[in-house]
Amino acid sequence: MVTPPTIRRMQEIMQNEMVREFLAEFTSTFVMMVFGLGAVAHMVLGDKMGSYLGVNLGFGFGVTMGMHLAGNISGAHMNAALTFTSCALGRMAWKKFPVYVLGQFLGSFLAAATIYLLFYTSIIQYSEGKLAVTGPTATANIFATYLPDHMSLWRGFLDEVIVTGMLQLCLSAITDKGNNPPLQGTQAIVTGILVVIIGVSMGMNSGYAINPSRDLPPRFFTYVAGWGIQVFRAKDWWWVPVVAPPLGAYLGAIIYAVFIGSSTPREPQILENTASYEDRRTPVLPATMPQLPVTSSLTPISVSPDNRPSVQAAPPLRDSIHLEHL
Repeated sequence: MVTPPTIRRMQEIMQNEMVREFLAEFTSTFVMMVFGLGAVAHMVLGDKMGSYLGVNLGFGFGVTMGMHLAGNISGAHMNAALTFTSCALGRMAWKKFPVYVLGQFLGSFLAAATIYLLFYTSIIQYSEGKLAVTGPTATANIFATYLPDHMSLWRGFLDEVIVTGMLQLCLSAITDKGNNPPLQGTQAIVTGILVVIIGVSMGMNSGYAINPSRDLPPRFFTYVAGWGIQVFRAKDWWWVPVVAPPLGAYLGAIIYAVFIGSSTPREPQILENTASYEDRRTPVLPATMPQLPVTSSLTPISVSPDNRPSVQAAPPLRDSIHLEHL
């Protein structure tokens, strides 16, 4: 069967590494945000149908599902702050940064549009037809975070830095195979539990945005969907969830590397012939030495006096190289 050139070209594009990573970040972020924003909609609109705990569970296990979707393709960052930290630590090339972030932003924007479509009638009924950003019938907070009255702008900034730092600090431990990682196959659920813990313990002050990809695209959606420019003017808060989380994530990764990673005993590691995709995609571990080329030797054959070929001893193949972590 002959494949048409157009279809063949599409197949080649879909197999491109960066395209696959873009789609993985797009899909995983969409899933995380649909579950998370849907839980917020239940809390805001549903009277007794939702709760703050439900919001934390929605985002936490939304992260878990996103990791199952894309963890083995892009690492399922779903968070521009984590992507920034991966690049800053040398775990990922900077040329991939815009690819990841664009996928995350588009997935988040589409998730906001999906929740708006699903809950449109409830939003209109709750707000009495007026899409408000603040006040008793505000509904913009379904989609993005807003600073409460008891918080100043700079206290909110500090809150986002610290909370995102805690996220990255714990993620560094979860993904550090040289320390005490979770059991094989449980990393996604443990990460989801981490997000739930952060929400129930530190989410009150600023809504724990901890993720530019979670906050900015839905905020922009509310701007174009009818809430207006006030979504960017309310307490001048909009830029804080964009700037503070990358700073906090970077500090959290540095703290782990200095206080924990540098003092953790390391067993000799085996670098396999084929580089592990897990090592290439993990966004939080210190950089390791690059894989060295594998060498081999041919086994010489000689002929004995009685004309029978015999195999002489030769150095063993170096299928793997033992290295200590620096």
